[in-house]
Amino acid sequence: MSFIKLMYITNDTAVAQIAENAGVDRIFIDMEYIGKGIRQGGMDTVQSHHTVEDIKRIRASIKKAELMVRCNPIHEATADYCSSKQEIDEIVAAGADIIMLPYFKTADEVRKFVEYVGGRAKTFPLVETKEAVENLDEILKIDGIDEIYIGLNDLSLSYGKKFMFQILAEGKVDEISEKFKSKGIPFGFGGIAAVGSGMLPGEKVLAEHYRLGSTSVILSRSFCNYEKIGKLDEIKDIFDSGVKALRDEEIKIQQEADKDFFENNHNDVKIGVEKILSVIGG
Repeated sequence: MSFIKLMYITNDTAVAQIAENAGVDRIFIDMEYIGKGIRQGGMDTVQSHHTVEDIKRIRASIKKAELMVRCNPIHEATADYCSSKQEIDEIVAAGADIIMLPYFKTADEVRKFVEYVGGRAKTFPLVETKEAVENLDEILKIDGIDEIYIGLNDLSLSYGKKFMFQILAEGKVDEISEKFKSKGIPFGFGGIAAVGSGMLPGEKVLAEHYRLGSTSVILSRSFCNYEKIGKLDEIKDIFDSGVKALRDEEIKIQQEADKDFFENNHNDVKIGVEKILSVIGG
């Protein structure tokens, strides 16, 4: 039985080991900072600004999980920071298994990214602009894309939405996913909370991943906000029980879910999103 790949963002070696031992498939280092603070200003989103040194430390601390790194958007060198090519070279040298490219708009940016990686790690473009969606047919013709991801936070902002799961409820994620599936490219989207928690409960979101054929998802900060918890024993308990609950839910979906189940769950998601929008105003 295969499961969706779970990913978790941290540069803390102890937390990375706890997540890995609990069954998290990918430890995620997030180096993106260029432009992120401006476009997500005021939103309660994760803005990590990890470093190459973090990659090296996490690489040395994990044994089974893959190491994924989100670089910055394609850019030239400035007085303050190196070029994309140099950044990617350093990420590869530090030991990344997978590199994620955020916030691109054109096929040329993705083409440069694939060229800079040069087969030394898996490539994982992150679709999070409406321009990227508009150019998706051209982007998906590029050789060398290993996986692809839909970033619900920024893509929702790009479409002027108030809540990240609106584009899931409204069918935009379905539309984009069909393009990925037609090319045979594994994909994932968004973030997921623990079973029984979150603005949209984790089990509802998980069923949407199965309905659409997703193969990966990021465990959200609400799944485990380790920086606020602090105590490693408590963090371990959260990961052990939380990952097990998600896996148990996956087994249940794989063994019992049918077309009616997925239709009913999607309707529940739409109703849940409408309720959230009525509270936050959207």
